[in-house]
Amino acid sequence: MNSKKTTRRGPATDNVAKFSIKQDGTLLATAAVLLPDHKPTKLKSMLRHNQLAVNGIPSRQFDFPVHAGDELWVNFDRSFQIFSHPRIKLVFEDNDIIVVDKGYGVLSTAAGRPSDDTVYNIIKKYARGFSEKANVYVVHRLDRDTSGLMLLTRTKQARDKLISNWNNMVVERKYIAIVEGQVEQPEGTVKSFLAENEETFEMYSTTDKKLGRLAVTRYRVVKQGKRFAMVEIELKTGRKNQIRVHMHDLGNPVSGDRKYGGHPSPINRVALHATVLSFVHPITGKVVTFQSPIPDNFNTML
Repeated sequence: MNSKKTTRRGPATDNVAKFSIKQDGTLLATAAVLLPDHKPTKLKSMLRHNQLAVNGIPSRQFDFPVHAGDELWVNFDRSFQIFSHPRIKLVFEDNDIIVVDKGYGVLSTAAGRPSDDTVYNIIKKYARGFSEKANVYVVHRLDRDTSGLMLLTRTKQARDKLISNWNNMVVERKYIAIVEGQVEQPEGTVKSFLAENEETFEMYSTTDKKLGRLAVTRYRVVKQGKRFAMVEIELKTGRKNQIRVHMHDLGNPVSGDRKYGGHPSPINRVALHATVLSFVHPITGKVVTFQSPIPDNFNTML
């Protein structure tokens, strides 16, 4: 059994221990093994009061699945702070990284004048509930109207390591899009150099590598309907508006993406969702993978 104590300072002092989980199981059963001096009634009470967490995220679900390599966090003194926001879900956190599932319509960071309603500011406020000096760092951004998985770090060291070696550390980034019309080829690769119009700030494809940066997008049609198709998209590079431009280049703009040739969407949003994010953890060196379910209203469009 490996454990380490950590003290986080917020409105009160937390007495938190972290235990390395050695095998797959469920939350309450694992807690019973790692805390043999605690009676079952005590453990159930701690579960009800949000004093047990997996990788920093509290759960009251006794059969919540845990896996080898996870951490069991135990707050012996009080409940863990619970993250709650109507448009952002906390998927994972540890001492180094934070993964969230962002709703559409939420900015990743402030564009222009400062705003409290950004992923960055909301997560920073949450982090500072534990420590007044805590900070968070954005590793990559999602467009305001794109939903799905987004990565932040707690430390500048973790951020710098990811950004400086992004192409090698990112194992997989997949999106689901609902695009307009019939997609001619069931799968393929779009490659171009992306440049930005300095007047309109719109991205566009060019064959001139002196004007833009190489962008490579792989796509596969998951389901073809009469008016729309569901397409799985894998980014091989991460350029601004890359998916939206490349789908427009194919002649199948993302539904709702009027900036890049799309029409108003029946679901009143840009139908683009970041569904898989897999990367090398900047500190542990292990590959970690996260998934976000496809929004239900994407399926209704087909």
